[in-house]
Amino acid sequence: MSTFARRPPADDQSWVLAPLLELPHVQHAALVSSDGFVQGRSPDLSRHRAEGVAAMLSALQGAARSTTSAFTGGPAELRQTVVESAEGWLVAVPAGPHACLVAFAAPDINMGVLSRQLHRQAAALGVQEVTCPPRRNAAPR
Repeated sequence: MSTFARRPPADDQSWVLAPLLELPHVQHAALVSSDGFVQGRSPDLSRHRAEGVAAMLSALQGAARSTTSAFTGGPAELRQTVVESAEGWLVAVPAGPHACLVAFAAPDINMGVLSRQLHRQAAALGVQEVTCPPRRNAAPR
């Protein structure tokens, strides 16, 4: 079983996905910012599909926090969001205050192993904050 992946010297954060993609039945993984931008994606996940996943996951995480808050009457801190479908499992965990690590796996995945590895990889990001760089053509304010 994989543990932590080594960080490359570049700012690319896709290194965190490699141990997830080595797990049996894991089909895709991505690292996304809380505002819906792709920070890293598995090789077989096209940029277009990854951007759709990032946008929808941002909305899903917001809905999960809001729903939890509606039940509890207070703020919600998500530890993990899980969606089960006939096609498989989507599991997302926070990766710092502004990002999320997500994997999609076939229905026969060992959920305990997947969840543990997602949390390990999120922890491997350490204190490094996952954010989107500013747009190059953004107009000054």
